[in-house]
Amino acid sequence: MNIEDSISLCSTVDDLPEDLQSKLSFRDDSSSLGSDSEINGAAPYRKTDKYGFIGSGASEEAWQPPLEVIRHREMKWLEMISLWEKTMARRYSKVKVLCRKGIPSSLRARIWPLLCGGLAEMQKNKNKYEELDQAPGDKQWVDTIEKDIHRQFPFHEMFLSPEGHGQKGLLRVLKAYTVYKPEEGYCQAQGPVAAVLLMQMPAEQAFWCLAQISEKYLPKYYSPGLEGVQLDGQVFVALLKKTCPVAYRHLKKQNVDPMLYLTEWFLCIYSRTLPFPTLLRIWDIFFSEGVKVLFRVALLLVKIALGSPEKVKECNELVDTLEKLRTIPPQLLQEEFVVHEVCNMTISERDIKRECLIQQHKLRKRNIEMKYDPRCRLHGSKAVWDTQQEAALVRAPSEVNRTNIQIPSIVIVDTSEISEKKTREERRREKEEAKEHQRLEKQKQKEEKERLRALERQQKLEKLKEDGKKPPKATMSKTFQMNRKSVIPIRETEDNSEQIEKTKASRRGSAPFLETYF
Repeated sequence: MNIEDSISLCSTVDDLPEDLQSKLSFRDDSSSLGSDSEINGAAPYRKTDKYGFIGSGASEEAWQPPLEVIRHREMKWLEMISLWEKTMARRYSKVKVLCRKGIPSSLRARIWPLLCGGLAEMQKNKNKYEELDQAPGDKQWVDTIEKDIHRQFPFHEMFLSPEGHGQKGLLRVLKAYTVYKPEEGYCQAQGPVAAVLLMQMPAEQAFWCLAQISEKYLPKYYSPGLEGVQLDGQVFVALLKKTCPVAYRHLKKQNVDPMLYLTEWFLCIYSRTLPFPTLLRIWDIFFSEGVKVLFRVALLLVKIALGSPEKVKECNELVDTLEKLRTIPPQLLQEEFVVHEVCNMTISERDIKRECLIQQHKLRKRNIEMKYDPRCRLHGSKAVWDTQQEAALVRAPSEVNRTNIQIPSIVIVDTSEISEKKTREERRREKEEAKEHQRLEKQKQKEEKERLRALERQQKLEKLKEDGKKPPKATMSKTFQMNRKSVIPIRETEDNSEQIEKTKASRRGSAPFLETYF
C-alpha cells in the first residue's frame, strides 16, 4: 500500500459513522500486532492510555493523587536528588517513605538508576555499554532473543513494530548483557524486565539497571540453574506456613511445587502478573527495600486466591489451583490496596535472611550442594549505596597513585583500617563486656567511698582518745529515740493530778517529747 492509498483510507474511516468506527477500533487491537504503525503513525481511531497500552485498558484510567500533591512530591524528590549522598547517608528513612507513596512518573527515569546503583555503575564504567553494544555477541543468544522480542508487551505502542525503536532497543540491551555476563547468558524472563525499564529510561540506563537487578538484588536468579529462585521458593513455603496456614495446607495436600507458580512472579518481577499502575508502584518499593517486597507480594497473591476455606473448596485438582493463582481478577489488584497490604505485612529482611540459612542447611542435609550464597544479596538501595561507598574508599588510593596528583594526607584512606562488618555475635559480646566494665567501675568507686568513710571514723576516734574523751556509743540519735512507756497516756484524776504535772514537766526537755512535738 502506497502513501496515497493510506491517506484515502484514513479519510474514508473519518467519514464512517461513529458506531462503525467503534467496531473497527475493537477489531484493530487484535489484528494490528507487528504492523508499521510506529513508522507511518498510529491509526486515527486507536486509543492508548497514559502508559502507552492499546486496547480496552486504555479507557480504564488508574487513580492518581491531585496535581498539587504530585508537584509537591516532585519538589521533594528534586531536592533529595541534588543532595543524594547526604540523603542516603542521613535521610534514607525519608527516601523509603516517599518510595512507598509512589515516585512521580516524570522522575522515575532519574530515581530508579539512583536507587539501584545503576547510575553510579554507568559513571564508573564510561563507554562500557557502547563497547558491549558494538560487540557481535553469541549468535545462539542473539537468535533466541530475536525470537522472544515480539512477545514482550505486544499491546504497547513502543513494541508494536519489529522496526520500531522499542524492539530494537530491547534487542540491544539483552544482547549487551549476554556479552557482559557470558557465563549467565540470556534468560527469557529478562525480556519483560528490560522492557519495563526501557519504557521509563534510555537504553544505556536500562542496561545498567538490569545488571544491578541481576547481580545485586536477585543474584543467581537468571543463571542456568536458577539456584536463587529455587532457594527462595523453599523460603516462601516456610513463610507461607506462618502467615497463611489455610493456603499452605491446601498447596501441600495437592503437592503443588512453588516453582510452578512462583517462577514467573519472581523472575519477571510481576511484570506479567500485576496491572501496570500497580506494577510501577511495586517496583518503586522494590528498588528501595529489596527482595522482601517480592515475598510480600507473593504472599498477598496467594492469600487473595486461596486465603479462605471457601476459596480452597473451589480447587479440587492441581490444575484448578494453578489456574486460580494465575488468573486473579485485576479488580483485586488495584495499586492502593496492594501497596497498603504490602507495606503493612510483617515479613522483614531479617526473617528472609534467617529462613535462607535454614533452607540452605536443609538442602545440604539432602546432599544438594548449591554454589549460590544468599548472603551476597543486597537488600535494598541503602545496602547497595553502602557497598558502593566502601568500594570507592578502597579504590581511592590506587586512583590517586595513577593520576599523580598531590592531595592532602587527610583524604588518603588506609585500606588496612577499613574493618569488615561485625557479626551479631561480636556486637553482643562487645555490649556485654562494656556492661561488665561499667559494673566493676561502680563497684570500685563504692569500695573506695567505704574505705574513706572508715578511715575518717578511725581518725575521729583517735582524736577523742587523745583529748581524753570517751567515744560515743553506736546508737541511734537521741532526738528520734522513743520509749514506749513514755508515750503511754496517763488518766488524769483528782488524786494523781500533781504527779501528772510533774511528769509532763520532766518530759518537755526529753527526746520523746521533741519527737512527739515535731
